[in-house]
Amino acid sequence: MKIGFIGLGNMGRHMARHIIQAGYEVIVHDLDELAAEEHLELGAEWAKNPAELAAQSQLIFTSLPGPKEVETVAFGEKGLAEGIKPDTTYVDLSTNSPALSKKLHQDFERLSVEMLDAPVSGGTTGAKDGTLAVLVGGTPEKFELIKEVLATFGDPSRVLHLGSIGSGNIAKLSHNLVSITSGMVLAEAMSLGVKAGVNPAALLEAIQGGAFGRGGAVHFAVPNIVLPGKFDDVQFALELARKDLRLALDLARDVNVPARFCAAAEQEATEGINDGYGKLDQTAAFLVQERRTGVEVRRSE
Repeated sequence: MKIGFIGLGNMGRHMARHIIQAGYEVIVHDLDELAAEEHLELGAEWAKNPAELAAQSQLIFTSLPGPKEVETVAFGEKGLAEGIKPDTTYVDLSTNSPALSKKLHQDFERLSVEMLDAPVSGGTTGAKDGTLAVLVGGTPEKFELIKEVLATFGDPSRVLHLGSIGSGNIAKLSHNLVSITSGMVLAEAMSLGVKAGVNPAALLEAIQGGAFGRGGAVHFAVPNIVLPGKFDDVQFALELARKDLRLALDLARDVNVPARFCAAAEQEATEGINDGYGKLDQTAAFLVQERRTGVEVRRSE
């Protein structure tokens, strides 16, 4: 079986590498051919466009920034649809709109192609280590057939089938809503504590020691990114966080769910992007709060 992989960015390049290193025959494509250097050295082939890749693949993965890019790669000029063969399986690993995933699924069905949505969680560290959570929407039969490949870059215990097409992204957006907004609340809480006179490292230790503090933000993001001020060590960019919050808001509107905190977080992320922090890690929400309060939450050397 030849596997096609499109999108060799911060996440995709690692996932594609793991698939190659697991012994699968892989063909890759990215807008930047230089992004594929490592993969070609490991034995992958290069496709000059998605259509060419699709014509040679039985299983196709895409790992792209968002809905617009997914739709373009799927059905744009020289997109997958122009070269894909019947009975091919297409898996979108991007964090995407559930509504678009369902639409694309229907469009590919007309081509006798089955699509699954399988967004991943775990950041660049999880992608490098091959320990991502993979949240899959699609038929259980097809999930079982591709589960072994997903486990090359995902923790097998966290490669999960969530339900029908779109379920993976519904779960991912729900997860990211909690992750992103809790980080912004943490920025507010820590700037409050620091300005009121508590040392940042000691304050973090106190928060970590409580019931809330067993989450990822206080145990990884704050000590490794915020306190040393390494916001350019990007695990998940602020501009992508805003994209996911907007997708979550769209979903909330579709199902008539009030989402006040999600809306507030989207505005917070937008303010950070307007301040020039969009390419930095999502924890740059701390920089927004620090500007407001006039205090820096940093570890003392």
